[in-house]
Amino acid sequence: MVQVSKICCIGAGYVGGPTCSVIAQMCKEITVTVVDLNAERIKAWNSNQLPIFEPGLQEVVESCRGQNLFFSTDIDSAIKEADLIFISVNTPTKTFGIGKGRAADLKYIEACARRIAEVGNGGKIVVEKSTVPVRAAESIRRIFNANTKPNLNLQVLSNPEFLAEGTAIADLKNPDRVLIGGDETPEGQKAIRALKSIYEHWVPENKIITTNTWSSELSKLAANAFLAQRISSINSISALCEATGADVEEVAHAIGTDQRIGSKFLKASVGFGGSCFQKDVLNLVYLCEALNLPEVARYWQQVIEINDYQRRRFAARVIGCLFNTVTDKKIGLLGFAFKKDTGDTRESSSIYISKYLLDEGARLHIFDPKVKKEQIIQDLSHHSVCDDDPDRVSRLVTVSLDPYEACKNAHAIVICTEWDMFKELDYERIYKAMLKPAFIFDGRRILDSLHEKLQHLGFQVETIGKKVTERIPFTANKDISRIDLQAPPTKKLKI
Repeated sequence: MVQVSKICCIGAGYVGGPTCSVIAQMCKEITVTVVDLNAERIKAWNSNQLPIFEPGLQEVVESCRGQNLFFSTDIDSAIKEADLIFISVNTPTKTFGIGKGRAADLKYIEACARRIAEVGNGGKIVVEKSTVPVRAAESIRRIFNANTKPNLNLQVLSNPEFLAEGTAIADLKNPDRVLIGGDETPEGQKAIRALKSIYEHWVPENKIITTNTWSSELSKLAANAFLAQRISSINSISALCEATGADVEEVAHAIGTDQRIGSKFLKASVGFGGSCFQKDVLNLVYLCEALNLPEVARYWQQVIEINDYQRRRFAARVIGCLFNTVTDKKIGLLGFAFKKDTGDTRESSSIYISKYLLDEGARLHIFDPKVKKEQIIQDLSHHSVCDDDPDRVSRLVTVSLDPYEACKNAHAIVICTEWDMFKELDYERIYKAMLKPAFIFDGRRILDSLHEKLQHLGFQVETIGKKVTERIPFTANKDISRIDLQAPPTKKLKI
């Protein structure tokens, strides 16, 4: 078996940084070097202000940084010295060309493979850690074979990550499973055993699954597609609940007690976000179309359609309740990250809801405890959000450092991220400072236990998947705002 003493990870992002930090902490005898072209990001990894927020990450990094964990921009040296190389670079959805809006863009994966082939020497194990389409390993292998050198022997493995942002460190230290895919040749099996021996430092052997490369790659896409499907499924039921008087939380609990279904990922909300779910489902759709499986492609496309519909439906509900107009009305938007316990805003539902409200001329005052002002402004200034009016963000968007300031003199509060702190706000103080009637739109169902109190204070409470109160008598125009609920999804926001 190949003995691994030095690891190089190309890519110091949300996957590479936390993954290799935990490996370094758990395998003190292995030197781990995380490299990236972005000098500012590497500088942040070497400082007390890490480039990403993840509970427990700071402690892990500080426990081994400078001992057997290093962050560097010297990519070539790290490649040359490593026995095992993780490729953990971004694989965004293509924004132009064949497969635009669905296919994964593998240009960074290809660049890594060519760099490894160019500067590498000796025997090395190259591991796909990024989410990649099926048969990406074959593409990497073809690049290696076409650039072969007498002193270079490369084995390619697939080792997809199954991390959830906000719980990434716990997921890494106590995973449901570790999946390793490789060739069924003797050399491929040796490489699998070498990577497996690293994880066996802390992961029980029965949780380490070995497959062929293609099964490993498809398993990652399928896992995220199934999780996204569950969210879209319960969100579709939430619309039915609002129309009938049922409570989606009660429905979710009832069906979740069935052991065949289970209770995980049955939380209705304004829709899923993050870097993986939409990208991977769209990738799966494109793969099915490319393989002439149109019925399968349409099935998975519907998961995205429902997610888009849920966001449009929630924004339309805000506009409708505010007497069918939000023009020049202040709205306090609480939460901008795509989920709590992270500062990541990629594909966040907050971006889409902000866009729809800005399209109607609303003045948004946004607060998030972990997302920086610069990130919020950057996301909302993207051409797919601001259309042809780049100045509207400066006119209509204010980023607040305090939730009470964001809600002061507002017509409505819109909760888009399930931060725990939003359950503990002084809503009596907030109500007194708001214009009346004062509305709360709970897009994450985090205020369920406070509904009676909020109504007693005088709030008009609107939430996902439940009728809380009789609304103020007002007959909205059937053509409610410019957000057409039956229309196909708006163009994808490329954030």
